[in-house]
Amino acid sequence: MAKEVALVVGAGPGLGMALGRRFAEGGFTVAIASRDRARLDASAGKGIHAYGCDAGDAASVAATFDAIARDHGDPSLVVYNASAMLRGSVLDLDPAEVQRVWQICCLGALNVGQQAARRMVTKGRGTILFTGATAALRGGANFAGFAIGKFGQRALAQSMARDLGPKGIHVAHVIVDGLIAAERNQAFQADHGPDSALDPAAIAEAYWQLHLQPKSAWTQELDLRPWVEKF
Repeated sequence: MAKEVALVVGAGPGLGMALGRRFAEGGFTVAIASRDRARLDASAGKGIHAYGCDAGDAASVAATFDAIARDHGDPSLVVYNASAMLRGSVLDLDPAEVQRVWQICCLGALNVGQQAARRMVTKGRGTILFTGATAALRGGANFAGFAIGKFGQRALAQSMARDLGPKGIHVAHVIVDGLIAAERNQAFQADHGPDSALDPAAIAEAYWQLHLQPKSAWTQELDLRPWVEKF
């Protein structure tokens, strides 16, 4: 009997790969996708398969889903984890850069979510998860360019949950409210303590539990943060 398939779009070395490993441990065949497939090839194997995908391009996303379906079957668990950061005063923002970030954070989420939903609706089940951020809840000074995309992604997740929930598809938005532990954040953790950043494996476990939830008690939005954070 064929394994179920999971897809992680935006599979960097931190959370994206942690998600791939957790889903593989759960018995899924896992596809990981990024614009730079070569960066992913070293992480493939052991039930994890790399694909190239430009999430902001609807045709590229459709082609990626078609390739995964041919190779392994349609995914029943899809995570949109792609993102792009942009900082700067609204006085200085480059509209082209804002558009680029919006295209990755928001339009890419629509492209991936739409392709996933179209395949899941025919089966009457599936899980679609979006990785959000603090900027999805409030726009901070110097973060307008990032917040525009993340606010839009959150609105998309809410609309999709209302549209697709009655069709058997669980849609949830996960707010990762804090830094994720990674090599580039070692200086921050050294200054603020080892528990000041979120463990990618712990975040991945939360996503896995969202997928396992019974439909009588689905979570639509989950807020994850380090226990030491004051909020």
